[in-house]
Amino acid sequence: MNFKSEIHMKMIPRFFKMFNQKIKPVFVSEKKKHADFIRLFSVLSIFFKNLKSVGIEIAFLLECNKKGGYTMAYQVLLPQPILKEGYDYLLEHGYEIVEGKGPGEEDILSDIEKCDAMIVRTAKITARILDAAPNLRVIARHGAGYDGIDLEAARRHNVLVMNAPGVNSISVAELAIFYMLYCSRNFKTVQKLYQEDYSYAKFKVPKTELNQKTLGLVGLGNIGKLVAKKAAMGFDMKVIAFDPFHRGELPDYIEMTQDRDEIFRVSDYVSLHVPATEETVKSIGSREFSLMKKTAFLINTARGSIVDEPALIQALQEKQIAGAGLDVLWDEPFQKDNPLLQMDNVLTAPHIGAATKEASSRASVACAQNIDDYFCGRPLHAVVPELRDLIQAEK
Repeated sequence: MNFKSEIHMKMIPRFFKMFNQKIKPVFVSEKKKHADFIRLFSVLSIFFKNLKSVGIEIAFLLECNKKGGYTMAYQVLLPQPILKEGYDYLLEHGYEIVEGKGPGEEDILSDIEKCDAMIVRTAKITARILDAAPNLRVIARHGAGYDGIDLEAARRHNVLVMNAPGVNSISVAELAIFYMLYCSRNFKTVQKLYQEDYSYAKFKVPKTELNQKTLGLVGLGNIGKLVAKKAAMGFDMKVIAFDPFHRGELPDYIEMTQDRDEIFRVSDYVSLHVPATEETVKSIGSREFSLMKKTAFLINTARGSIVDEPALIQALQEKQIAGAGLDVLWDEPFQKDNPLLQMDNVLTAPHIGAATKEASSRASVACAQNIDDYFCGRPLHAVVPELRDLIQAEK
């Protein structure tokens, strides 16, 4: 540290004393005035060059709080824990973390009143929660899907919702392949029988390869494309896909079809990779199952609500299809009396597609960065499509 830097370091306490006495009372929590302060701090940084190591991020430490007087940081509510990488990012960038009581509505209601941002994992964010959050400016979804957030209520309160597309793609794609492998070897039945009847489990339970089988994808986003790549390149499967929203070039191992029914008619495995929307909820039902081969399997690592569950149960009971690998069901947590849990040709799990250490780490950092981008006035690239017009309204 040179002499000039030492002088600057000695001046910092005097600067903050002046700030608390003269400047801080001028600023309130409206974002526009906060942005004005960021610009002021940028100018001051030119003179206090040693501050560049912490940069403009110091600015938001001085944000005002409408309800509780002045606070030194934006408050970020975590109804559920996030991994250390995202947690540390928030702390290192000066945020105050509010560790919530839990993901239930009443828990969040008791925690959210003074919070400026929130990271959402499995919690449902209702209109009631948003009504009780006067300071809330941004919700960061810990993953790609955001169907558990009331977007209309978010719009009414001018709250931006950002997701983290792509962070869980590898983990979910790997799980989809796992479900196909599991189903191809009838592993649940094998595991159930082999200790009592080794020979029967080994020789009598039907088993097949994935090699040269046809995989049909409904939805070709980040996850769907990775599933296609792993299936085609790793297992020499034929891949066909239906996605009316897809644009751009495709690798030669993916055959795009404009006929949705073809996916169900010709595929040995139908894998679902679409979000839960008004158009997709219960979009896979009796009609689709009637089109499928009796030897075909349904794989769902997307959302339980896109499948008509009673119709699926009936199709399985009547042996219209061979089985299913389901990471998601209608109810989460699952109802213990759900018939799907008891079927030997159905594999279920508690929505673990994105629950790997790696995906959770990427998601936690993406959420923290999204929040930081918002409060530092940087470009926002992950606002959900339904609320992107709010960005223009704020400018």
